[in-house]
Amino acid sequence: MSGPAAGTAHAATSTDVVCLGESMVTFLPSQPGRLADVPSFGRGIGGAESNVACALAAAGHRAAWVGRVGADGFGDHLVETIASYGVDTSAVRRDPVRPTGIYFRTATDRGTDTHEVAYYRAGSAASAMSPENVPYEDLLAGRILHLSGITAALSADCLALLRDLTAPRPGRPLVSFDVNHRPHLWRGGEADASVLLELARRCDLVFVGEDEAEEAWGIVGAEAIRAALPEPSVVVVKRGSAGATVFASGLRPGPRSSNAGGAEDAAGAGATGAGGAEDAAGGAGLGPDTVTLVPALRVDVVAAVGAGDAFAAGFLSATLRGLPVRERVRHGHLMAAAVLTVPGDLTDPPARDHADRLAALDDDAWGRLRLGPGWTAADRAPEEVRTP
Repeated sequence: MSGPAAGTAHAATSTDVVCLGESMVTFLPSQPGRLADVPSFGRGIGGAESNVACALAAAGHRAAWVGRVGADGFGDHLVETIASYGVDTSAVRRDPVRPTGIYFRTATDRGTDTHEVAYYRAGSAASAMSPENVPYEDLLAGRILHLSGITAALSADCLALLRDLTAPRPGRPLVSFDVNHRPHLWRGGEADASVLLELARRCDLVFVGEDEAEEAWGIVGAEAIRAALPEPSVVVVKRGSAGATVFASGLRPGPRSSNAGGAEDAAGAGATGAGGAEDAAGGAGLGPDTVTLVPALRVDVVAAVGAGDAFAAGFLSATLRGLPVRERVRHGHLMAAAVLTVPGDLTDPPARDHADRLAALDDDAWGRLRLGPGWTAADRAPEEVRTP
């Protein structure tokens, strides 16, 4: 490893998940419409990895966010807001020269033609992250290290950092990777989105959407995605309204990942996919996969932003608790539903016992479930028994 703590990891971990990436100040529109027509904006925060850290901390886990922000007021706001969720921000570095990134967006769904986002992140403090200036001793301190493809697209130095962190080595934490393909970030760069496939294959747990796999790699269908990603122990293929398909096999022995801190179970090979799991051929000589298909929830959507990050947080939360694969996916869906029913990227998750009750519903009850704004505030929401 090329960082200052090369080849080392904490002998005892006090952190569950460490998330690395850029967080930015986001400006949310006061009303629908084109950016040119919106009269005012409210300030919030946005960043795939910090969103995951905030959601995990709010759910009761020990989460840390490692990033780089400017020595400016926006950087102050980011660090203070993320810390307010209970996230450890002590390893965040301040750049005395480069600014904190910001962006403006419209209120429409990211997947629609009317959605607009104006990023002001070129040359940001986070884009200067490299193997030479991030605190490796903090990155390696958790049971799980969560990364995203967004970071790889920010600069050549950021890509070098992700290649270094995903390289096989003794003592490497379990590495979780959300592909998070953002086409606009790859335009005009030295690399292209095909590098995301390279990075994903070096990780232990991968989240990828069917749509982004097709757009970035030209790969269609969950089985074909798994065939292109034979190395990870767990591949979670997000299928939009159809739900998610999880391919899970045993964690690999040997130097690629020793999963310090008891994270062997975190990738989930030992947890059975209760409720409809079926055997399928696995890849890379790892033995059979367990394939688990879990339908999505019906949700009265307020704003379709932040759901992917929330899904990852819910899945990781249930993973840390050692729950079966089906429940991991359902907790991902529930965490995503919490975010989908509020205007911003972040919200308080449902109480753990409430989420556990919903995740334990039988298949018919799960299929009848419909969640709307305010559902997380109830101890036992009426949606638990709502029928169409």
